[in-house]
Amino acid sequence: MDFRQLRYFVTIAEAQSFSRAAMFLNVAQPALSLHVRNMEAELGTELLIRTPQGVTPTEAGTLLLDRARMLLADFESALQEVRDLAEEPAGEVHIGLPGTISELLSVPLILKVRERHPKIHLRVAEAMSGFVLSWLQEGDLDLGLIYTAVSGHGLRSTPVLTEELRLFAAPGRADAPASEPVDPATIAALPLILPGPTHGLRAQMDREVEAAGSALGTVTEVDSYNAIKDLVARGAGFSVLPVNAIAREEAAGELQSWTLGTPPIRRTVHIVQPEGRPASKAALAVRALCVETLEELIAEGRWLTGAGAISESYTP
Repeated sequence: MDFRQLRYFVTIAEAQSFSRAAMFLNVAQPALSLHVRNMEAELGTELLIRTPQGVTPTEAGTLLLDRARMLLADFESALQEVRDLAEEPAGEVHIGLPGTISELLSVPLILKVRERHPKIHLRVAEAMSGFVLSWLQEGDLDLGLIYTAVSGHGLRSTPVLTEELRLFAAPGRADAPASEPVDPATIAALPLILPGPTHGLRAQMDREVEAAGSALGTVTEVDSYNAIKDLVARGAGFSVLPVNAIAREEAAGELQSWTLGTPPIRRTVHIVQPEGRPASKAALAVRALCVETLEELIAEGRWLTGAGAISESYTP
């Protein structure tokens, strides 16, 4: 049990409703229900009485609620005292994010930076990973998240998480794979829509198909993830993106996807920063909040990675 679970429990008990608490916390209601069930299993007792009208704490739940309020207040007070001891990070931090990452990370990261470090001015630039890498190399960014490990060029990269790549298309195509997993060698014959070769995803697919004994043929090159998804949904061809990037469209029935490769092909997200100059305190603070936000998105089921999560090789 951790402080996040206690905070969720207090909010649910005070709101007397899972749905209202989910709205206050901006967390999916099933995730909150799971947290409470896990707490009840750990403590061996029921904490909330659930009725169609809402929830009320049991005797054990009331006891935990009182103690949790005190613990959370003391914990927040301690955190604030420690923050006050240190110089508050301030200044501008410019971060670059690919669209498939920015779609989920940008908003919670901006809000978290604003809450924790109000003197930091965060600027977020969204572009495909190849462009983000170029901006990093040119010194235009303090931080970037990309899909390519970088060595040299005055940059340092750290693996953060891995995610599954999926082949996808509009539903009902006659040339759709009959089964999965799909052999990477066979996708060379499909009408593919992919980013250009300067981007990490395209470079990885070139390597994967070549390793399977084939080579990509004619590819429609589009350097925009949203345009790729739109073209595929309109029946223009097949593409490959992370499971997270197409989950919403697949759930809506606009796309269907297949496992690609055995084991499934994955890619790694790296945090990249300049190596030739010391990172500012503000940049280090944003970097830490990036990882914290990614961990929360994965734990809450809002960032799908396939079977992956925060990379075991990650070190802050």
